[in-house]
Amino acid sequence: RKPTTRQGVPEEQQLAPTIEIPRPPSPLPPKSPEFDPFLRRFASPPLSARVGEWSRPPAGMGYLSTVIGHPTDGSPVSGGGLSQNGKFSYGYASSLGKRASMEDFYETRIESVDGQLIGLFGVFDGHGGAKVAEYVKHNLFSHLLRHPKFMSDTKVAIDDSYKSTDSEFLESDSTQNQCGSTASTAVLVGNRLFVANVGDSRAIICRAGNAVPVSKDHKPDQTDERQRIEEAGGFVMWAGTVHCTLFKLSGWDMIAFLMMVFCSTGTWRVGGVLAVSRAFGDKLLKQYVVVDPEIREEIVDESLEFLILASDGLWDVVSNEVIQEN
Repeated sequence: RKPTTRQGVPEEQQLAPTIEIPRPPSPLPPKSPEFDPFLRRFASPPLSARVGEWSRPPAGMGYLSTVIGHPTDGSPVSGGGLSQNGKFSYGYASSLGKRASMEDFYETRIESVDGQLIGLFGVFDGHGGAKVAEYVKHNLFSHLLRHPKFMSDTKVAIDDSYKSTDSEFLESDSTQNQCGSTASTAVLVGNRLFVANVGDSRAIICRAGNAVPVSKDHKPDQTDERQRIEEAGGFVMWAGTVHCTLFKLSGWDMIAFLMMVFCSTGTWRVGGVLAVSRAFGDKLLKQYVVVDPEIREEIVDESLEFLILASDGLWDVVSNEVIQEN
């Protein structure tokens, strides 16, 4: 008999739990005094994520909400909201997976700056602990909104805010030497979308039916990243495990052979330790693991259907082509 969970779902089917981002109710109840955050439970397998259906808010829905949370007990969370002007909507979902504790965080914020509605969204994938990812969640966008050039030169403001948030954390907590976090963020200012990232939390947009990467994974084996690390005095090495498998073969002469087949699993790492070449935190490797974000600007028009920000927990199993098809 196959082992089952309390809900009766076979154990092997739980390797890819369904993540469904909730959609706004239709129609909107008249004169609703409060926003319903549309929180919904994660559905059963197979995996599905209908993010594209959030890209066009229904007519007449002009209210605002952000539902920001973090599962302390490992339970999945999801939610979403709409802008006050009804021009954009968003959804989010978070699931622990197989790890013992959650090290990843996300942030969704809608703010008004100089009379203009601003959307700020981020995914922060922690490693070596959750301290850095949590700190970045609570402080990065606050630094950005206070930057004097936020509206006039948003790219400069984003770059400065990444670096100041990182420096502030390193100075405030000297005990978290091996803790770090990636970041993938999107800032919507009018019809301009600014996507920035460090590490391997990826951003994908769907434009005219095509999935287009708008971020670059920062890995130590990339030629430019490896060169930068080595010029700073660091090194990149392969860190993995060697497996040995024995096969017994027999021929017509009844002579037995033993063949040893070696294979290696692992990845390239900075100093043989870290699998990303840019990140917040990582104090012991800070000379080599920088927090310089790559920033890309996209114009939001009718051809841009939606944007997805996600940690490598999604991108390791879902390709850009799958996003495009669904």
